[in-house]
Amino acid sequence: MDTTPWRQRVRAEDELLEQLRLQVSQSAKRREDALAEGVAELGSVYAVAKELRRSWQAIDKALKRRQNRPKQEPTTTE
Repeated sequence: MDTTPWRQRVRAEDELLEQLRLQVSQSAKRREDALAEGVAELGSVYAVAKELRRSWQAIDKALKRRQNRPKQEPTTTE
């Protein structure tokens, strides 16, 4: 039986969920970038979709998310 207080367990799980959300977000960005690279290499969304055996709509939707992603400001170290 777990003797850790329930509040502490909830906090720990909340922290884990936040870490997972961040990892999913970062993974999605890398995937979108890779899909864009695929389009540049193969010439079309359709060709990428065919190569990956996915619908062209799914690829197109991911690329639109990439286009709508806010641009990150370059960080400067002063």
